[in-house]
Parts: sequence; structure tokens; C-alpha cells
Amino acid sequence: MRIMVTGATGFVGRPLCARLLEAGHSVVALTRDAPRAQSVLGPRVACLAWGGENDGEWGRALGEVDAIVNLAGESVGGARWTEEYKRKIYDSRILNTRALVEAIRVQPTRPRALVCASAVGYYGDRKDETLTEESPPGTDFLAKTCRDWEAEAGKAAALGVRVACMRIGIVLGKGGALEKMLYPLPLPVSPFKLGLGGPIGSGRQWFPWIHLEDVVGLFAWAATTDAASGAFNTTAPNPVTNAEFVHTIGRILHRPAVAPVPGFVLKLALGEFAEALLGGQRAFPTAAQKAGYRFRHENLEETLRALMANT
Repeated sequence: MRIMVTGATGFVGRPLCARLLEAGHSVVALTRDAPRAQSVLGPRVACLAWGGENDGEWGRALGEVDAIVNLAGESVGGARWTEEYKRKIYDSRILNTRALVEAIRVQPTRPRALVCASAVGYYGDRKDETLTEESPPGTDFLAKTCRDWEAEAGKAAALGVRVACMRIGIVLGKGGALEKMLYPLPLPVSPFKLGLGGPIGSGRQWFPWIHLEDVVGLFAWAATTDAASGAFNTTAPNPVTNAEFVHTIGRILHRPAVAPVPGFVLKLALGEFAEALLGGQRAFPTAAQKAGYRFRHENLEETLRALMANT
């Protein structure tokens, strides 16, 4: 298959492109900076400049691919949540996806599938409620963003395109969210190694983790599997609470992990984004498991031990 990827140089995009190439597919990357993307992704990936407008070489290339994987979007944790930054988060998802669907609309030959990123933030903070893909959305900013994002992607279905929306949890890999948790300060030593790590807020909020390999695996599966349509919780089958997560880190490092990060400190530092960290989702990947996807990483402690080796 020939597969187009937006957000190809990101934390998920880079290994996804590598996985698709390894499986024998050809990959086209849409990017704001084609020369930089080419240096990151290598010569086997065709990198095309994408300005968001429905024209140019990328529009013509879109009519020649079998599937699109849409990962583009401003990082939700990239800055304090001002109204301006929230607008960047929202627009980077909604407008880019809208541009892709409009470009699909005018092609004489259309891709068979659009696989669009979303997030478990779709559900909002649901306390201890068990969440499957059938659960209704929440009402906060991230929930609205995810709901509208999925709605834009879903418009491709009316064009005869299979649509899958991947509600991603907290992705664990080398770097990414795990590195930020282990090294929240610009210091060479993790607070966890000093016995100063601990839960966020009460620690009772659910932590819907997933290994990067399974995120990549699920996206590749959804792009190449004709039966994969609708929403998919892109989370490991065994969610834990935030307290369980940090205590597992402490156990691996042979250090206590009981010094909590007070909620008011997070709110002072991060603004509204702190509410997302202090809430959580007990989300299960029911749809993917029913469809036959087999997870590579289901045990949190085994996952963290492998990722934290030599940390």
C-alpha cells in the first residue's frame, strides 16, 4: 500500500513510518518543513510540503495513496494553556483535518481509508467509570476538541472512505511523556531516584497508559485492515491509577514514591491544563481487542522496566 502520514516527524510518526516501510508499504509524509523531515525520516520516505491549503503537489499525491494517517496537532502539553494556546491546539487539529477531507473530496480517485488520531481526553474526567468506545464524550475543552476532531474526520465517510479514529492514551516510550515524568526539572538526576517522586494530586485518577510499540501497531493495523472503522481506544488493556503508576516506578528504582505533587502547584504552573492531569480515564481497548488486535505490552511493570533500563 501507499500510505500518506501527517505529523510524520513526531513521537508516534517516526516509528510508524519505519514500521510501515518495514512491512513493505511506501510512505508519503506531509510536513511544514520538507527538508528537515527528509533528514529525520530518511530517503525512503517521500516528503511533501504541506501548507494546509487544498492545492499543490500534496493534493495531487493524496489522490494516489491508499490510506492517510493523520497525526498532526499542536502538543497539548507544549505550553501553559492561555486562550491563545488553546486555540492553537484546537485549530491545528480541526483545520488540518478539514483540509485533508476537502482535498479528498475533489480527487477523482480517493484513498480507501483515513486513520485519524484522537485522544482519551474525548471522555473528559470520568472518575472510576469503565470507558469503552461506546461511552459518551465529556464536556471540557479536550473533550470538545476530540469530539470535533473526530467529527471532521468522519465527514470522509460520506465520500466512501473508511474512517478510524484512534483515542490515544498516555504513550510510554523512550522519551515523550515518560521522560517528562522522570525528569520534570532541568537536572541530570530524576527526583524519583532521590525518593522525591510521587503521585499527582490525590493519585486516584486513572492513568490510561500504552506502549509506543502498540500505538504504532494499532495505527498500522487500522490503516491496512478493511474491517477497522469507527473509534478505537488506543490504550493498554490494563489501566492503573496515577498512584499505582508512580509506585511502580519507585519499586523499579528501589526508592519510595510517596511525595505527592499538590494540585494547586500544578494549577499555578500549568493553568487549565492541570485539570487534565488531575483527571483521568479508565479506558479499555474493547473495539481493537474484539477486532483481533493483539497487544505486545500489557503489563505495566514489565513495560517500565524495559523502558527504564539504564535510566
